[in-house]
Amino acid sequence: MLFSSALIGLREGLEAALVVSILVAFLVKTDRRSALRWVWPGVGAAVLLSVAVGAILTYTTAQLSFQHQELLGGSLSIVAVVFVTAMIFWMRKASRSIAAELRGKMDEALKVGPLAVLVLSFLAVGREGLETAVFFYSAVQTAQSDTAQPLIGFAVGIAAAIVLAYLLYRGAVRFDLGKFFLITGVLLVFVAAGVLGYGLHDLQEAGFLPGIGTLAFDASNALPETSWYGALLKGIFNYSQQTTVLQAIAWVAYVVIVLPLFLRPVKAGKKTAPASAVATAKE
Repeated sequence: MLFSSALIGLREGLEAALVVSILVAFLVKTDRRSALRWVWPGVGAAVLLSVAVGAILTYTTAQLSFQHQELLGGSLSIVAVVFVTAMIFWMRKASRSIAAELRGKMDEALKVGPLAVLVLSFLAVGREGLETAVFFYSAVQTAQSDTAQPLIGFAVGIAAAIVLAYLLYRGAVRFDLGKFFLITGVLLVFVAAGVLGYGLHDLQEAGFLPGIGTLAFDASNALPETSWYGALLKGIFNYSQQTTVLQAIAWVAYVVIVLPLFLRPVKAGKKTAPASAVATAKE
């Protein structure tokens, strides 16, 4: 779970950090630094809300019965898949115009007043934070007894995202964000397929869906999860040594449908901008 958690933390963290960087760069560029004092409380409130939601989801479900834990865990895993799918397609489409859109919204918020600036900052970061909270809960459920790996993975990914966004803002590094989101998007398709399969398995264990005893394969001997290679596959793709038919069908169907849609060529005139969104915001 370390790799997939770090990947999600990096991706979500970088999106949120870029949003903040764009807003800050716009205020600095237009000589309205005084409004920054309203941006940071909004960002801080969004972060606190995200942490609170993740903590509540992770630690209060221990009071539920096994059946209800599986039902909630499976449902939220599917919600996480919806979030990650929407996220990768949204960023693929919006990466070219996100800076201009945020600048326009901030300009409008400044005309309304300080509260509007705070709310804009809160909503811009809060969406990414709430998605991350749901992903974190899903990762903890998948890891079962080992909750340290998802936490470490998310922390490492988010920390790396903050450092990278700062370096982009300062102009210390430049790279093609379009390619970055393309590569991480492909990896996240496989991560999401595994989360979908795991969520359906939880719903089967809860008795909500049938087929818990109908296995597509049992690789307990050939590819056990306790082996280093089994643990690697589980950490990256949420591999399960005992996979039900429903899990296998869902995994294959998700990858076969979503991956080609994600990789299809962007229409002319809507190509992802190769330059950093932060750099664009500072121009």
